[in-house]
Amino acid sequence: MTTPPNIILINCDDLGYGDLGCYGSTVNPTPHLDRLAAEGTRFTDFYMASPVCSPSRGAMLTGCYPPRIGFDSFDKGWVLFPGNPDGLSTEEETFATLLKEQGYATQIVGKWHCGDQRAFLPTRHGFDHYFGIPYSNDMGRQLNGPPNPPLPLLRDEEVVDQQFDMAAVTERYVAEARSFIRENRDRPFLLYFAHMYVHLPLVVPEHLLARSANGRYGAAVMAIDWATGMLMQTLEELGLEENTLVLFTSDNGSRARDEGGSNRPLRGHKGQTWEGGMRLPLIARWKNHIPAGRVCNTLCSAIDLLPTFVQLANARMPARTIDGVDLSAVLLGDDDARPREDFCYFARSDLQAVRDERYKLFVSHGEPDKDTPELYDLVNDIGETQNIAADHPEVVERLTQTLDDHNARLGPEGSERRPRGRVEQPQPLAVYDEAYPYYAAEYDLPDRG
Repeated sequence: MTTPPNIILINCDDLGYGDLGCYGSTVNPTPHLDRLAAEGTRFTDFYMASPVCSPSRGAMLTGCYPPRIGFDSFDKGWVLFPGNPDGLSTEEETFATLLKEQGYATQIVGKWHCGDQRAFLPTRHGFDHYFGIPYSNDMGRQLNGPPNPPLPLLRDEEVVDQQFDMAAVTERYVAEARSFIRENRDRPFLLYFAHMYVHLPLVVPEHLLARSANGRYGAAVMAIDWATGMLMQTLEELGLEENTLVLFTSDNGSRARDEGGSNRPLRGHKGQTWEGGMRLPLIARWKNHIPAGRVCNTLCSAIDLLPTFVQLANARMPARTIDGVDLSAVLLGDDDARPREDFCYFARSDLQAVRDERYKLFVSHGEPDKDTPELYDLVNDIGETQNIAADHPEVVERLTQTLDDHNARLGPEGSERRPRGRVEQPQPLAVYDEAYPYYAAEYDLPDRG
């Protein structure tokens, strides 16, 4: 491979394993994503490194399990909130940092959620430009909600809008992304497109809601699908399909409660280390490079994207230790390649489970009465319904040793943990002003995710 590919990474928010047509949904029409899968490879065993957003995103950007970069927990809980003093340390190198060194134009459009202080913004982590919401869309001023500051929309490091029309933001994101692609058609580029959807509150365009068979959730999935179609049309229009790798995934599983989301056929949901919290869709398309119509069951994770991008772009690896492995051979069609031997399921600092190509061992669910070993055969029991630990003590012993080894490095007392970034006097990006002409001084949906 002589020419480094353009890379478009599309990352949804709380989209579940069973929410797309190509992954079995019968209620959410996703023709553009189904086409993406038909023209590329659909992965069945792809994992995010956390069942919630901040650690998931920090891990993907750096190629590290969350505890390694200090992203296992924060002052206010599992994720970062507005005005939080913590964020992704500038000592960490992201895939954007490494690709920018290789001459890539780099842009993030959408949700960041790795720290809203100036020192932690995307422009301090390898991205030339940023346009989006710095954290979850339920962290603005909302009906019956906590006293959050106004929801900000950033361009680079400047707040350019507050409490804006949330139903229109995906269209604004698509316009920004298409402009970036056009402006950089003659050089390699990295576009990280991080959707607002399907995180609550689900504020959606009326025309999509009118066509949805799955309420506001279905309309949000339709918006995601439309956005994908627009990006693909742009690549086709500019003749960039054969030198652009497109990846589509989600940051963690669906809440899968009453909003319409689905993790089927997986067990569990967002916030849990059952498969439904961390196993996600991954679709990869690169015309004439990635096999079309392929379904790949190779074990892989979002922390593997950084070393894969580095390999494809002929860039250098980070100076610090990472946990990801190069998936380029797998992407390009080598079904015998098995670069990842195991995968760890962290909930905050608690290493609750580990899996290999076939088996998953649970040693903790974070509940004292459920801390007995459980073993599941994920090849024959994807829904984690049958505990077979008593039948396979040798597998339990082997995976227990694997888990103990990872814990010694990355557990609460682990020897390889690194501190997250922190500022001494954090400030929110926006402050409520009664005189400001907000589009919505308070969003009228009470839903929070």
